[in-house]
Amino acid sequence: MGRFNAAKIYVSGLVQGVFFRAYTRNMARSLGLKGWVRNLPDGRVEIYAEGEEDALKKLVEWCKVGPPHAIVEDVKVEWCEYSGKYGSFDIIY
Repeated sequence: MGRFNAAKIYVSGLVQGVFFRAYTRNMARSLGLKGWVRNLPDGRVEIYAEGEEDALKKLVEWCKVGPPHAIVEDVKVEWCEYSGKYGSFDIIY
């Protein structure tokens, strides 16, 4: 088992209205990550994910491409301290 970490990820571009949150949830769950994803009023998608560092890095790389129909312009990552307080990965509103 690898080192545990957390990340806040901000994705900008055409990332709302293209199922970005649903695809992110599915990808994060497949990687064994916990946390959430939500749309922001400014048009970006915000992701908070916790889990193994390698899985987090894979999620960040996936976010740079995103799902079909998304046009990702930028991905910003803020590495955070692992809290362990999330039991699943969900879409929040």
